[in-house]
Amino acid sequence: MRTTLFWFRNDLRLHDQRALQQAVEHAQAHGQGLLLVYVHEPVQDAPTAWGFRRTGEHRRRFVADTLQDLQTSLKALGQRLVLLHGPVADVLPACARLVRADTVFCEDIAAPEEQAQVQALIHAGLTVKTLWQSSLIEPDALPFAAEDMPQVFTEFRQRIESAGLQPLAPLPALTQLNAPPSDNMTALPGWTEDAFTLLQAHTEGDAHPRSNFTYTQAACRGGEASALAHLHSYLTPPWPDRYKQTRNALQGQHTSSHWSPWLATGAVSARRIWAELQAYEQTHGSNDGTYWLWFELLWRDNFRLLHRQHGPQLYAARGLSNLPQPSHFPKDFQRWCNGQTGEPIVDAGMRELAATGFTSNRMRQIVASFLVHDLSCDWRAGAAWFESQLVDFDVCSNQGNWLYVSGRGTDPRVGRRFNPAKQTQDHDAQGRYRQVWLA
Repeated sequence: MRTTLFWFRNDLRLHDQRALQQAVEHAQAHGQGLLLVYVHEPVQDAPTAWGFRRTGEHRRRFVADTLQDLQTSLKALGQRLVLLHGPVADVLPACARLVRADTVFCEDIAAPEEQAQVQALIHAGLTVKTLWQSSLIEPDALPFAAEDMPQVFTEFRQRIESAGLQPLAPLPALTQLNAPPSDNMTALPGWTEDAFTLLQAHTEGDAHPRSNFTYTQAACRGGEASALAHLHSYLTPPWPDRYKQTRNALQGQHTSSHWSPWLATGAVSARRIWAELQAYEQTHGSNDGTYWLWFELLWRDNFRLLHRQHGPQLYAARGLSNLPQPSHFPKDFQRWCNGQTGEPIVDAGMRELAATGFTSNRMRQIVASFLVHDLSCDWRAGAAWFESQLVDFDVCSNQGNWLYVSGRGTDPRVGRRFNPAKQTQDHDAQGRYRQVWLA
């Protein structure tokens, strides 16, 4: 018997899983088994050009939790998740040869490194069928061609809203999957039995005891089950109604939606969130708070679609701008990473990030601005540090936001400097946030 191979990437869930549904239908149509694979590449364990490990402990732990949750869900359906460590270009072709698979199904990710992975599989002789499924709005449904996409977010949003575009309804969770092949997966190079071993994650200990929102709590672990539980918990009055008023708060469990870690791993889909938000509005009414949640999800779409439009250019030193090459001062950058710049609001934010793998959106803007505009360091170093540290790292949003703050993206303003004194007065006038993280 031949096999259909499905490669999980940043879509670690069973609901709204169109790519996996496509693989299931292919397997059924051809009378094939179904092999489900996740690959952890060695490059994630290596040091970056800036001198630190590419994937830090907090994100490793969260992703490992997510994989364990997915393994449990698949086991209940008579399936399994094969965990492999090694370059995608090596381990997936080897896997395909073992189970006699010539077609790989996976989600489409527009970032350059992820695109290169797919090309490597094609060069290895595999047929790869990718499916775009990470945004609210389908690219083919947009009221403009990809090459003509508005460069400024406001126009992007207005044109989508004027066209009356709505996301497709999310698919229900898959309840039937083809059986896996009987081949011995332990013979594969890089085969790993346990998700925490695969990611070399540390399971002992909790996040910083002073953290106001701890992703290692039982209800806030990685995985689809926790994602949906948290989604339902947040979509309870009055939290969504207050979102616009509280979204810039530096701390507080319900000041923001905190959906981002599960969105980043794909444990919940944006379309599932939107469907649940619409159901909330039908019951409790719509308002500025619920609209602003849609607004933020559209920002996420915008960063994804910019990657489809500009690709590798978003990773160049100049970004999309004509600005000169960024300067860099390694000692100042290290002080920033350590939360030892001498600017209290910045140091508090950087220490929270190091301790918990999370900090608020407002704080991310403050510390990013300080690195680029006050310390005159390379924005790419800051983006790499966020990639290493953030539990909710998302390649498109991270790159897009750093380009935005540095003035090297599509925003018409040259730069987005956030004055630390003003930000402190506006968002931590009583010093409560600084007291938590600088004590």
